[in-house]
Amino acid sequence: QGESILTLDEYRKEFEQSSNRSISMPVAGTIIWGLVGFLSTLFSANVSIYILLFATGGIFPIALLIAKFRKENLVSSSNPLAKLMGLCIVMVNLLWAVHIPLLLNAPEFVPLSLGVGLGLHWVVYSWIVKHPVGLIHAVLRSILIVAAWYLFPNSSILAISCVIVLTYIISIYQMLTRDMTNT
Repeated sequence: QGESILTLDEYRKEFEQSSNRSISMPVAGTIIWGLVGFLSTLFSANVSIYILLFATGGIFPIALLIAKFRKENLVSSSNPLAKLMGLCIVMVNLLWAVHIPLLLNAPEFVPLSLGVGLGLHWVVYSWIVKHPVGLIHAVLRSILIVAAWYLFPNSSILAISCVIVLTYIISIYQMLTRDMTNT
């Protein structure tokens, strides 16, 4: 009752200020997917799929650590837009209902499903910050993942990891250099 209701633009501005450009998650994703790609060159495809599954679970904890050093509020309970991003992370994680059956029945599809699925929340991020960075990331990532999966079927984890690292680097650059006065 004592809280004031802000406009959408005010919430966006507060989200931008508290998130400090929101790069902790993509930096953590770059680290994890880079590690997954590297490890896939050292292990069999079967072992690499399990490395992929477990490693991607490390993105959020690593992002929390990076956010602490960057003074980036990764989880806000007061801003509804931060809550929306949190719900998007829940939504993306509900896709484990697809990833696990694929692992058990068609493991060659797991790099494809995880690579695309873990990038879907970028669309909502784009809407929150009123910048195409998230749309560019999600669309480019999805198209390139499918291409990599088809073009490199015997090293799909490495190929998809390289695609995801590339799209993260592009997005991090855009996030760090974008004009935030429109928010």
